[in-house]
Amino acid sequence: MFKRLLEIKTPPKQSIFLWGARQTGKTSYLKLKYKDSLFYNLLDTREFIRLNQAPYLIREEILAASKEPLKLPVIIDEIQKVPMLLNEVHLLIEEHGIQFILCGSSARKLKSASVNLLGGRAWPFSFYPLVYPEIPDFDLYRALSQGLIPRHYLSDPADIRDYFNAYVSVYLIDEIKNEGLVRNLVGFAAFLEVAAINNGEMLNFTNMARDCGVSRQSIQGYYQILVDTLLGYFVMPYSHKVKRDLIESTPKFYLFDVGISNHLAHQAIIELKGLAAGRAFEHYIFMELVAYKGLMRKDFNISYWRTKLGLEVDFILGKALVAIEVKISMQVHQEDLKGLIAFCEEHEKAKAYVVSQDQRPRDLRVNEQLTIHILPWEIFLKKLWVGEIIN
Repeated sequence: MFKRLLEIKTPPKQSIFLWGARQTGKTSYLKLKYKDSLFYNLLDTREFIRLNQAPYLIREEILAASKEPLKLPVIIDEIQKVPMLLNEVHLLIEEHGIQFILCGSSARKLKSASVNLLGGRAWPFSFYPLVYPEIPDFDLYRALSQGLIPRHYLSDPADIRDYFNAYVSVYLIDEIKNEGLVRNLVGFAAFLEVAAINNGEMLNFTNMARDCGVSRQSIQGYYQILVDTLLGYFVMPYSHKVKRDLIESTPKFYLFDVGISNHLAHQAIIELKGLAAGRAFEHYIFMELVAYKGLMRKDFNISYWRTKLGLEVDFILGKALVAIEVKISMQVHQEDLKGLIAFCEEHEKAKAYVVSQDQRPRDLRVNEQLTIHILPWEIFLKKLWVGEIIN
């Protein structure tokens, strides 16, 4: 139902890794785009057992295949489940020029197994939950309340809690257990809730450890598992000091999907206003920025800016190229933008944007040097995806 934006463009015979969280649509995308390719799905128990016991079978089968399907990439889905297959893949790339798309939800198991990661012979690409230009008749309320995992976004609101429960129990906990990434599942389950409550906030690992009943080192390790399994992103503070004393080392963290985050935090979005909706709106805009950067293969950092006196800007793109403040308000006023104004006074070349529910775009002229562009969220997103916010 959705035309995904990802375009896999590589030189001939160049292989790739395609990483993305579960149920974001990777497999459906590959089956549609490469419907004539040889396809190995390691979620199939029989396929998993067969290739796990004898990885060399995949080499024998591929070399025995007719030439026509080998003009297309060979696809191995959930490659992290049988790490030793990468040795066979390496050999087939080097000696026979076979092209692969190696799809998975985590590189952590591959790295921890110290297996052959192909030494740059496969370029990394990322897959994300749905983004604004992929969704006809986009519904902001549905996106904030149900999230952007395709099945969740499309579901009947009456069923969404069951979808969330299944995703959390089957994937976020059972899959983590099955992959052997966590020993203390009780502590990890408690951590997920605390991580969601602190979503988009500056992290205090010591306080979180106390709340979860585990060590500070465990909390840091749990966050790294979320990063490695593509379930979240750290955002570091922008630390180029000009005048003010800045927060320079405390990260924030955003989970990969606003709906899952709300569910874990026991937070329901009832309407498009208020504190909960504002946090979800900021989270959603962040994920659009992350996906734009990844899908368009752009090279800029996403950070936040905060002074020790509490002035803050939600997102800084690149080296102060763009400063973005996200407000759920129907009408933004200058007194709501003290942090953005302060940042731009120190970084005069930064483009300043406010993303809001204002009905029309307008320019807020603060002084002769500073104009802040206030954009309705739909206009901001359209400009973002055609490269008009940052290119």
